[in-house]
Amino acid sequence: MNAEQLTILQQRMPREPAAWPHQVGVIPPRAQSFQHRAEVDRLRLVVEDGGTAVLRQGSADRVLAGMGGVGKTQLAADYARTAWADDNLDVLVWVTASTRSAVVTAYAQAGVELCQASLEDPEQAAWTFLAWLTPKAGAKPCRWLIVLDDVSDPDDLRGLWPPASPCGRTLVTTRRRDAALAGDGRRLFEVGLFTEAEAVSYLTASLATHGRSEPAHHLAALAGDLGYVPLALSQAAAYLSDSGESVADYRGLFADRTITLADTAPARLPDDQVFPLATTWSLSVDRADALPPIGLARPMLQLCALLDANGIPQAVLTSEPTIAHLTARRTPTGQDRAPEPVPVSTREAVRALRALHRLHLVNHAPGTPHLAVRVHQLIQRATRDKLTPEQHASYARTAADALMAAWTEVEQTTALTQTLQTNVTALYDVAERALWLPDAHPVLFHAGTSLGESGQLTTALAYWQHMIAGAARYLGPDHPNALIPRQRLAHWQGLAGDLTAAIPALERLLPDQHRILGPDHPDTLMTRYELARWRGAAGDFVGTITAFEELLDDRARVLGPEHLDTMDTRHDLAYWRGRGGDLARAVTELREVLRHWLQTLGPDSPYTLTARHNIAFFTGEAGDPAAAVTMFEELLEDCSRVFGPGHRETLDVATSFAFWHGMAGDPATAANELEQLISHMLRVLDPADPLLPFARRYLAGCQGAKGAPDAAVTTLEESLRDPLRRYGPDHLHTLGTRRDLAHWRGKAGDAATAANELELLISDMLRVLGPDHPDTLQAQEDLIHWREETERAAPGNGSS
Repeated sequence: MNAEQLTILQQRMPREPAAWPHQVGVIPPRAQSFQHRAEVDRLRLVVEDGGTAVLRQGSADRVLAGMGGVGKTQLAADYARTAWADDNLDVLVWVTASTRSAVVTAYAQAGVELCQASLEDPEQAAWTFLAWLTPKAGAKPCRWLIVLDDVSDPDDLRGLWPPASPCGRTLVTTRRRDAALAGDGRRLFEVGLFTEAEAVSYLTASLATHGRSEPAHHLAALAGDLGYVPLALSQAAAYLSDSGESVADYRGLFADRTITLADTAPARLPDDQVFPLATTWSLSVDRADALPPIGLARPMLQLCALLDANGIPQAVLTSEPTIAHLTARRTPTGQDRAPEPVPVSTREAVRALRALHRLHLVNHAPGTPHLAVRVHQLIQRATRDKLTPEQHASYARTAADALMAAWTEVEQTTALTQTLQTNVTALYDVAERALWLPDAHPVLFHAGTSLGESGQLTTALAYWQHMIAGAARYLGPDHPNALIPRQRLAHWQGLAGDLTAAIPALERLLPDQHRILGPDHPDTLMTRYELARWRGAAGDFVGTITAFEELLDDRARVLGPEHLDTMDTRHDLAYWRGRGGDLARAVTELREVLRHWLQTLGPDSPYTLTARHNIAFFTGEAGDPAAAVTMFEELLEDCSRVFGPGHRETLDVATSFAFWHGMAGDPATAANELEQLISHMLRVLDPADPLLPFARRYLAGCQGAKGAPDAAVTTLEESLRDPLRRYGPDHLHTLGTRRDLAHWRGKAGDAATAANELELLISDMLRVLGPDHPDTLQAQEDLIHWREETERAAPGNGSS
């Protein structure tokens, strides 16, 4: 307290203690259109139960915990006014408690007015007041309420907490959530955001006071944009009223990334507000940055502001790129003397998160490491607004580096992978240009591959289309990085069964790669691999085998005979030889590749497991289903261990195991297993995944084998709709399903229809696959069989 303040208080010193009821300090005025909310009733129950209530922002079950502007002061003021008006208090003291000296001054004034304390020593006067609050035997009980508004540091209240009293209540508002605020009878009360209904009601009432009305759905959309923060809604309503703009116009302004959050605030703040929303949070960042480890909260928040508001993995924010960022970007202090930055430890990175957590700038939940950090979207916006263009671009690349580090260095789980994918999307949304220039960041390509590998085929296809457009926009069509998304899109189109899109795309890409990269570049060779592969899937087995033979020679020459890509080419060459009918040679060559991969990659490599899968498949095709069952059973156990029981690769093996189990003599059990697998796949796989129609074909085969050809026909009729719609009539899978359907229709007793369907099918196969294709030849044999059955069943041929 300075001398001027002391003189003023001495002049106001009463000669006698003030009579009750008595108020010290000024309660903030009620905000315009104050919104009654659930917290009002909850607060009354908490405070009137006795003890001390500490109002903190946010709630454990919300992401949006911890920023200024959720209305703590207004809730406290409403409670204080209501208690005072209801004649429930003898003494009310309102303290603006942002500093220790402010608390001491307010207590001293109360001591002077209520118990004639001396102002010669303000600290002593404050303690006199606190002692006066303590209940005394035989004295008249005093019903008091002390409100400590906006406590910025729990240490400011050391020795100044009001005493416990059956007649007294204390209410504290703060942005902090330090452990020191709890204990000693103090109860923490979390103040959350408005609900959507509360936000719409507030905006409706605020605009109505200025003769404005807007459709409720427009107001709901605006409230969502503003994250349901009461202070943001208040300032938006004031802006709308002052400017006369519509809600749609304001939302457009707010969505404009070139406009800062401060620019969306009104020229004059409503309700005696001191700071615009962005400034309110900036002060919180200053306070967090002053907490140990000093200077790390701000650079940590700057990275968080570029990632997903709904959950950032802890592994990202403790990765090597993040540590390097914190080391280089530590906020300088007057005590900094070191000629070189002091390296930051992983522990300090976590403590920086805790500092932000304590100021409610983030919500840090280390118990859920894949979603460890959540940040309100407006805090992110305000933080990004303060970055220079150079900082924004640099920090975005750092955030991308951190995502890549977490992806490659941490053992993956489905939850973590999905969160990393979402964080890449969030980063791209706010820093698209920075991720493309000066060259494409690897995280862009890694994220798309991850989407496909995690079974999200439809999402992966849309992602790669988006990447192609981005690469063309920022890099130009002839940049080497612009060729990558074109290749990746064709790859996943092929895996999704869309060969009519994949093959032409690769045919267009290959000459561009020859021109830009050269014929021996690994990416050029990979496109030749993909093109051969999908031509084989389209039924051109002969052309595919020739293409793989030529590619094997070139890869061996360029990369070496034992390079992974060279061996993968050998593997696929053997596979397509098997598909072309040379089963014995296929198994022999696949075993040679398997031996090499067991020695170089180990038994748990996906390459090793794929080779085992194909050996088992061709073993069954060669007429030994029992051996195939044994192989698939062992492979299923290993895939479950390596990938997990619900992984797509495991489900693929499980499908093959069930099918060959049926072919080995137990079709009834196999059919039951396949029905359960299909039911599970429908829940966990993308609807576009080709594994689903293949599983249905296998199910029909087992249904027919167990003596239920009618069920097989029904399954295939239902199954045929999807290949026809998704792949078209000329796809190999569609043609194969039609052949199966004709077979089981004949087995169900309708040989004539089976023969008619096969005649139409063979016409299409001759056009699409050619006369020498194994499937065409098999369909011709089937036609001969069902024609004979039809003739045998004709009247006069002796059939019963």
